[in-house]
Amino acid sequence: MLLRKALLTLAAASSALAVPILDKRQGPTRGVNLGGWLVLEPWITPSIFQKYGGSVVDEYTLCQQDPNAEGVLQSHWSSWVTLGDFQRIANSGKGINLVRIPVGYWAFQKYGEDPYVQGAKDYLHQAIGWASQTGLQVWIDLHGAPYSQNGFDNSGQRIANPQFTTADSIPFMASVAGQLAAEFGSNPVVVGIELVNEPLMAVLPGGRDSITEYYYQAHGAVRGSYGNAIVISDGFDEPSSWNGILTDTIVDHHEYQVFDNEDVAMSYQEHVDAAWSRAATWGSSDRRLICGEWTAAMTDCAAALNGYGIGARFDGTYSKPGETSYYVGSCANKNFIDQWDQGLKDATRNYIQAQINAFEQHANGWIFWNFKTEASAEWDFFRLVDNGVWP
Repeated sequence: MLLRKALLTLAAASSALAVPILDKRQGPTRGVNLGGWLVLEPWITPSIFQKYGGSVVDEYTLCQQDPNAEGVLQSHWSSWVTLGDFQRIANSGKGINLVRIPVGYWAFQKYGEDPYVQGAKDYLHQAIGWASQTGLQVWIDLHGAPYSQNGFDNSGQRIANPQFTTADSIPFMASVAGQLAAEFGSNPVVVGIELVNEPLMAVLPGGRDSITEYYYQAHGAVRGSYGNAIVISDGFDEPSSWNGILTDTIVDHHEYQVFDNEDVAMSYQEHVDAAWSRAATWGSSDRRLICGEWTAAMTDCAAALNGYGIGARFDGTYSKPGETSYYVGSCANKNFIDQWDQGLKDATRNYIQAQINAFEQHANGWIFWNFKTEASAEWDFFRLVDNGVWP
């Protein structure tokens, strides 16, 4: 309790330093995520994972099982994102003004005996230089926490029972957030630091209370050296559920319509209607809100999207203990934009436009996931733009 009171005092004293991320006087935030780069995701770059025959399902197991993991990662880090990508984003003609860059805690400090390979931080420095060169702003997102904050491969470790918030992982992670702020926060390009991505509060030890405690500790560690926007994930809860808590922060809400059977079974028009109806509920949030992840996808057909080897709900191949799926349609052509018929192209364009309009009307903007993929067109900003599907 004393710690929380001290952090509240610090937050109140320093909130005057906070500079809005592209507030509405400057126009809405319009961004893309640089996902699958400094934290691997099998569905974004399946070529890295296919050679392991299913034994490597995330960055953790890659580093654990491959003696050449450092070589694999260095090759990927040096090629997946380039200056050319930053130039392409900035010059896309779609009004993009920001990139959100996911990075794991291990880029700054390893925790215990974890197997992760370090080195990603150097590329984060390089990316910030490229952003400055191309006129883009940067939101740095701590995408992975010790023991995993959600059990998904996007946390670095796919695990059935994520255990972030146990042992000393909260003060450790808060210290990492402080390190990030101290190292990168003085650069004016860095307009946001997100304390942790998508904590799955429903399954974490201590639940919402533990994540709230982490937010207070990390906020204090970051705000001591950083005067710009601090971002908290809503943790799969309603954004307004954070009202009154660390009100100088931005809430990051993620909006996907592909991760349950009912969503993937919706018609094209139902997806558009849902974009508006769901965004309309956000107005009761007491601070700036940004939809930090969303997609053009109306299916979960992207290979390994639900985890390496798990399958898709849309075509009924999804298999996970305690969960079932049923056939809605074929995934055969969903990942290859050159195979889309005009009806799918038009529907996808309408869905993208509806989401952009809803997120700019009911929030302070949006950040699309993802800037590119190896072979998942519904999620690929570059492919959508190049093929005239992005409005």
